[in-house]
Amino acid sequence: MKPKSDERHERDATGHWLANLSGPTIAMRGFLEAHDELQRRQARRMGLNATDMQALRLLDVHGPMGPTELGRRLDIRSASVTVLLDRLESDGLLERVRDVDDRRRVAVRVLPHAVDLLFDTWAPIVRALDDVGHAMTPAQQKAVCSFFDQLVGVMTEGDPVPAE
Repeated sequence: MKPKSDERHERDATGHWLANLSGPTIAMRGFLEAHDELQRRQARRMGLNATDMQALRLLDVHGPMGPTELGRRLDIRSASVTVLLDRLESDGLLERVRDVDDRRRVAVRVLPHAVDLLFDTWAPIVRALDDVGHAMTPAQQKAVCSFFDQLVGVMTEGDPVPAE
């Protein structure tokens, strides 16, 4: 469905669609670009591609999960999950574990030395980012947290673009 002319986003004189966005939105755009580049750089430091690193981070943060759930969280197809798991398992970074009650079910878990690799790679940047937060006044911290909480609310509401 094509948007009506009055529903279209404004463009600036160059035709760019970011016309009239708020300062925080523009700053967030810069943050997200830097975040994406940081993820690629950190993955290279770990000798992985970005999706493989994200899979290890998801398993580290959320614990063991089935291949289907991992694929859903990574937004990749079942066949791609299998290739990813085969690659990370052959690299000795994760293991597949059969459910003791239902041998058809498999959980994937990250191995301890892979967690160490994640920690060694990410801890310095996380600490540097945290230093920025600690340097803020309590009022600034509260405002930033409120802003991010609201953004998370918008992002987790679902797709704001109507389906065609």
